[in-house]
Amino acid sequence: MRITVCCTDTKTAPWIAALRDALPGAEVSEWQPGAPQADHAVVWAPPQQFLDEQRGLKGIFNIGAGVDALLKRRLPPDALVVRLDDAGMSVQMTEFVCHAVIRHFRELDAYERDAAEGKWGFRKPRQRSEFPVGVMGLGVLGQRVAHALANFEFPVRGWSRSRKELPDVQCFAGADQLDAFLAGTRVLVNLLPLTPDTENLLDRRTLGRLLPGGYVINVARGAHLVDDDLVALLDEGHLAGAALDVFRTEPLPPEHPFWRHPRIVVTPHTSARTLRDESVAQIARKIVALERGEPIAGVVDRQRGY
Repeated sequence: MRITVCCTDTKTAPWIAALRDALPGAEVSEWQPGAPQADHAVVWAPPQQFLDEQRGLKGIFNIGAGVDALLKRRLPPDALVVRLDDAGMSVQMTEFVCHAVIRHFRELDAYERDAAEGKWGFRKPRQRSEFPVGVMGLGVLGQRVAHALANFEFPVRGWSRSRKELPDVQCFAGADQLDAFLAGTRVLVNLLPLTPDTENLLDRRTLGRLLPGGYVINVARGAHLVDDDLVALLDEGHLAGAALDVFRTEPLPPEHPFWRHPRIVVTPHTSARTLRDESVAQIARKIVALERGEPIAGVVDRQRGY
């Protein structure tokens, strides 16, 4: 069995070494133009030449949860595209989102400003009942985030393309229930996959339907959000703030207004990083299962985009 590794902007040597350890019977190497055909590929942002040359792949394993960029390429027609199910990302995402929600709810940003000015003072405690949190996207990551927020006793709402039933979460589904979901949400967490249907979904219309004083947390993809609409709603006072970890252009350009807006917190796409050891273990298990003709989780529906 031959496995090729093609990861742009990522050091491939540690991945190759780890895959060799996990699959001692396999031939694992870094892809080079003109390389022999492989059975499976482990990729991140592979060039089109790689995909054009490796037309006989059985499986293309993406070392991340999001596959939107990969699906824009011409792919081998018979290859399964496989994303990471979790591989240590869900706990990271949950930490990040819970921190962002609690920081806003407890007004810790205001206390930080007071401390910088040497001020000692208290603010009236807020009521959790007045801060319903809406999670858009109820996959592996979204479900874990929603459950964690419910444990902090926030009212939690969830919205997804297809119907989900989760304990302690009020679930909405489909385009016909999106407005109702938004209208009862004060803190919006975006964990949707990026597809043609969800691109630019967070615009003036949808964000304007949030409860007054709404707060936006985007940890999915930058292209979900219409940047100018967010800034306008912040400046108009309908939204209280935003925590943004993903952007249309990354790194975020120095001249972008997000850097300087007093109500926006910017982090460098760090909410959930790929953990190599966990990822390799998952990929190796799935390759072995495919070779045995067994079904695996994480296979991407190319039509849906996730």
